[in-house]
Amino acid sequence: MATVAIPANTTALLLDIEGTTTPITFVKDILFPYIRDQLEDYLSTHWEEDECKQDVHLLKKQLEEDLRQNRACPVHVLDQTVHTDEEKAIHEVMENVLWQMAADRKTTALKQFQGHMWRAAYSAGRIKGEMYQDVVPSIRSWRRHGLKVYIYSSGSVEAQKLLFGYSVEGDVLDLFDGHFDTNIGLKVEGKSYERIAERIGCPPEEITFLTDVSREAKAAEDAGMNVVVVVRPGNLELSEEERGLYTLVTSFNQLQVTGSV
Repeated sequence: MATVAIPANTTALLLDIEGTTTPITFVKDILFPYIRDQLEDYLSTHWEEDECKQDVHLLKKQLEEDLRQNRACPVHVLDQTVHTDEEKAIHEVMENVLWQMAADRKTTALKQFQGHMWRAAYSAGRIKGEMYQDVVPSIRSWRRHGLKVYIYSSGSVEAQKLLFGYSVEGDVLDLFDGHFDTNIGLKVEGKSYERIAERIGCPPEEITFLTDVSREAKAAEDAGMNVVVVVRPGNLELSEEERGLYTLVTSFNQLQVTGSV
């Protein structure tokens, strides 16, 4: 397995999750089906709780924004004030959540709601976060060499912390110096990476971003970051042109800190 030198000026690594630290199958085959299977029961149980009410309010605001932008929307309009027919209101929320998931949307409202559902599953031991075997030892090695490590995912910060806090490797949250989600901006927009660099407190050229998605790689590169594209089993196939544009690795083990042996 050929080694790849992390750019010498790198002081921080920014990692994607799905397809990079964690198999896509974990998200597609475990996390998302859990939402679909448990959605009605979760809403019925937590409907009158403040957190759930806030989640529903954010979903409603997102729907209103979609309507203003003439985006495709589910048929029903969410209405948290419907107390005379709670079941009908719950089903309208379900339709919205399932519609967004089917469209693979990355809205903050959806990701926050999913994160709250997953929290219940993780804390009950129903789910454990999965990672590729090379992830934890590689990150520990990078940190020993003085590099900081951050996460940037479309999943909410809370969902990220649940995955790494209740992982198959135990609680590994101490591996990370910070977390970013779509509150900082969409992952396909260069401005998002500029904001992350500002938040971290170092120039973009001192950050190396690891992702499996070429559109995200281009956005980070446009912002001035170094980019490595991670090719894992089950990830979206890269075109020949994309393969020629970026440094590729199939494992974190290939990434070597400059000057290390």
